[in-house]
Amino acid sequence: MGIVCPDESKRIEIEEFRRMLLSNAAVHRTKAGDEIQNPGQLPATNRHNRELEEKKVCVTSGVSFLGIAIVNQLLLRGYSVRVIVEKQEDLEKLREMEISGEMRQSMNTVEAVMARLNDIESLSQAFSGCRGVFHTAAFVDPAGLSGYSKSMVEVEVLVTKNVSQACAITPSVRNCVLTSSLVACVWQDINSSTIIDHDCWSDESLCIDKKLWYALGKLKAERVACNIARESGFKLATICPGLVTGPEFISRNPTPTIAYLKGAEEMFRNGALATVDVNRLAVEHVLVFEDMKNTSYNRYISFDQVVRSEEELEKLARETGIDIRSMRSNWRTNSSNIVKLSNAKLCCLMSTIHRCHNEI
Repeated sequence: MGIVCPDESKRIEIEEFRRMLLSNAAVHRTKAGDEIQNPGQLPATNRHNRELEEKKVCVTSGVSFLGIAIVNQLLLRGYSVRVIVEKQEDLEKLREMEISGEMRQSMNTVEAVMARLNDIESLSQAFSGCRGVFHTAAFVDPAGLSGYSKSMVEVEVLVTKNVSQACAITPSVRNCVLTSSLVACVWQDINSSTIIDHDCWSDESLCIDKKLWYALGKLKAERVACNIARESGFKLATICPGLVTGPEFISRNPTPTIAYLKGAEEMFRNGALATVDVNRLAVEHVLVFEDMKNTSYNRYISFDQVVRSEEELEKLARETGIDIRSMRSNWRTNSSNIVKLSNAKLCCLMSTIHRCHNEI
């Protein structure tokens, strides 16, 4: 496995484009699907090139907590991965991960490419030659705060819009998996009979009233991506995970963790405070991507634990530093007044990999 610097990546892109042209002389494929319009037995070289093309994907924010986990799972499954970096610091971090072993050793290529997330053309060039894009939407507060400010909502929406439009105009891209959040589903008027599943959306006005900017940003960004995919014809799947946990998650993923936990007391009181391990979530991303050949659009909720007991709450408090004094009293008085979270749709897809926790 090697990391390809930006200059070398241009040479590789040109070579891949040349091979793609040769392959397209024998096979013509539409953006909406994988149908062979000129059927017949392909030469072995073209068949090999086609297999390589199908296994090339791009990951935005690939040096983030979730991003690197997705990259590792892709490498395990034989993909070649292009990681978008915006600055030299991210490129160096990627190299450090390879040296330290945090990035899995693989015969497949990890290629780092510089691209600007605020520039559609720059993103399209980075996506060129890739069949799929994983947009993990990991951001750092531009004000330097360890949280997610109101201004981050528009940053989230703009970048997701740019990524979606770049997917739409890049001929090689057929599928995109977008990481949203469970908080894009749970903030709504609820009662003890409410079931929150993949069809649920948070109420935008409620998010504004409660100043839940992370939930609002994820909600609006996801809707923008859905609209662009619907209009443009590329396939989109979105995954709405609970709080992403794993080794040292609070230090490695501070902004999304703190932002997610705003409103944690109310989520806990309602039975909607859920978590998911980062490696499990990464596996789910890859499996959802591989299932997209059978579907045009899908949305999933992902979690592996709902925080309900006092012991579970105390463990989460130790890991994140949240204040649980009032939440502890709510656990005693409101434990029966809870909603039901359902990840049944994703469990069905994951049934051969994990034993799922379906809360219905």
